[in-house]
Parts: sequence; C-alpha cells; structure tokens
Amino acid sequence: MTMNMMNKLRHRVGQGALALSAATATQAAQAVNDLAGGPAKNQIDLHPPVTRIATEVIGLHNFLMIICVVIFIAVFGVMFYSILKHRKSLGHKSANFHESVAVEIAWTIVPFLIVTAMGLMATKTVVAMKDTSNADLTIKTTGYQWKWGYDYLKGEGEGIGFLSQLDLAQRQMSDAGKPEGDNYLLKVDNPLVVPVDKKIRIITTAADVIHSWMIPAFAVKQDAIPGFVRDTWFRAEKTGDFYGQCVELCGKEHAYMPIHVKVLSAADYTKWVEGKKKEMAAKADDPSKVWAMDALVARGEKVYTANCAVCHRPDGKGAGPIKPLDGSAIVQDADKAKQVALVLAGVNNGAMPAWKALSDTDLAAVITYTKNHWSNKTGQVVQPADVVAARK
Repeated sequence: MTMNMMNKLRHRVGQGALALSAATATQAAQAVNDLAGGPAKNQIDLHPPVTRIATEVIGLHNFLMIICVVIFIAVFGVMFYSILKHRKSLGHKSANFHESVAVEIAWTIVPFLIVTAMGLMATKTVVAMKDTSNADLTIKTTGYQWKWGYDYLKGEGEGIGFLSQLDLAQRQMSDAGKPEGDNYLLKVDNPLVVPVDKKIRIITTAADVIHSWMIPAFAVKQDAIPGFVRDTWFRAEKTGDFYGQCVELCGKEHAYMPIHVKVLSAADYTKWVEGKKKEMAAKADDPSKVWAMDALVARGEKVYTANCAVCHRPDGKGAGPIKPLDGSAIVQDADKAKQVALVLAGVNNGAMPAWKALSDTDLAAVITYTKNHWSNKTGQVVQPADVVAARK
C-alpha cells in the first residue's frame, strides 16, 4: 500500500469518526425525558392516575389482565400437555368418541360466569364515569380543524372563552424536522385551566368533523360530534399540567391538535379567572368602530402569527398544497367581500377551516393585514362591520 493510499484511508476514517460523533451528539440533543402529566420515555403502562376514576380504571385493567393471563395459561397449558403427552410417537392412538353433554355445559357456563363477573366489576366505574351531575364547573369544549375552543358556561369563570391550539414554535420545529423538548407537539398557546378537587363537567361538540377529547391521566375520552352534545367529567386530585390529544382522525392536521389542562389550587384559579376576565374586557371591541389601517394591520399581524402562519408560513408563501397569500388573486381582488366570505366559510371541505370563532375585529384585522403586506399593496381596509354583515 502506497503512502498516498494510506493518507486517504486515514482521512476517510477520520471523516467517519466525525460523522459518528455528530450523529451521537444529535441523538443526545434530541433525547427526551418523562413529561409530568404526559407521555413517559419507553412507556408500557397506563398514565399515573390523577383522578379517582382513573385509579379505578387502572385497577380494573390490572385485575382483568390477571384473569386473562390465568385463562391463557390454563387453556394453552392443557392443550400443549395433551399434544406432548399423547402424541403418536409415544404409541398413543386417536380416540373415536362423540360429544359430551357435561363438557358442552361446562365450557358454556364457565365463560359466561367469568364474563358476567368481569362486567359487574366494571359497571360501577362505567356508571360513575357518566354521572356528570352536581358539577362545580361546566365547560363547553368545541373541536375545530385543528384547535379546541373552550367556553366556561357555569361556575367560577363563567363567561370566559378562548381558543387553544398548538404553539407556533412547536409547528415550526416539526416542519424543520428538529424536535426539541419533552413537550414536543403538546405545548399550546392557551391551556384549559381548572381548579383542583372540583368536579369539572366537559360538554363536547364539534364545528366541522368528528374530534375526540382525551386526557389519559384523567381517564377521560369523549367524542366531539358536529350537531351533537355529549358530556363527561373529571375531578383532578392534584395540581399540575396534564396532556392529551385529539384521538379521532380529523384531517391532515390531526397530529397538531394537542390538549393541555392546567390544574391550579383554588386561590390560584381565582387569580387566573380575574386576570382572564380583565384580558377579555381589554380585548372586547365595538364592531361598529371604524379603525385606521395602521391599527388594523398591527393587530392583524398578531392574529396571523397566532392562527394563520402555521399553514401559510410567516412569509405568506404557503407550502405544498397550501396556497400562498402573497400575490394571491383573491387577496388582491378589488371585491374584499370575497376574501371575507372565504375566511368565514373555509375552503375545500375543511382543507382550510372556517374561522368564525375569531372575533369580527380580529377577522377584519387579519384580512386587512394580508391585503397590505408582503407584495400585496391593495390599500384596502376591511372593517369589523364588513365582517358582521358577511356573517348574516
């Protein structure tokens, strides 16, 4: 081997070592730990229970699993014993006999008794899961493509309402293929906040397709179906952050529809309610107010970043099947009512969802922003009154 070949070999080995070192460093950077109230690393069991119902569900699961394992061992033990001990090579011959009434009765009655006993054990828990009476707090949960809407209907916090969706930074990490953090794709901009040791009734429905609201640590899962109202409940026994996801396939953004419930002490919850109501009062707008373009554009940029940039991108260029807003014909159209109608109704059966849940002022602001940003210089202003008229 020549000296030149040896140098090349050393160079390639060095490159391979660097690549391996970089890969190891990347894996270390992407390593995740257990997320309190959420998924655990290498998790093979149910989530640690935070409610009495969840504790009962885990107890039922474990006990019924023991019954299944015992039956499995008994049945297959007898089967394999018979195969090994009565095989032809040992001189055994197959018997010629007809049915046994005793055996027929036994293998009918015994499984029936086992299944009945298992059902009776579960009945108490299942009935308790559906008892939503005497709730301390009632919250309406509406599934949208692809976010959750929360409206506090009864109890402390009555009148509060907001949307909750995946944090923009989380989606950007996903698009870049660089996941970071233990709460990857579980962080939201506005978590659902409830008090500890209070019965929380959750009323579920949906505005477009079927969704499903689930928090494993609470043992709560309830479908949200358009045109129907269903309910469930939970009573968290400790404070903290607890996570779930929509568990009904609801469209292309299904993976980006997490649920985050923040359980606070009674005192902290009261403070949150007071702060949230002040925040809502500050945001309350008169739909008849006439806004200047600069004020609408400034507000529209915030609305766009929070709700639209996930799909249409901050630069308005879109991606893949998502159409760009920069240079869009409908955005630049002289008839501003066309874009207002599109934003209110959505496009292509939910490919772009309807945004009726946003306020009239927010919708007017974000439409005005898109019409007067990037290369779009239409000079058009959409007022909240225009949105109000389009809703009728």
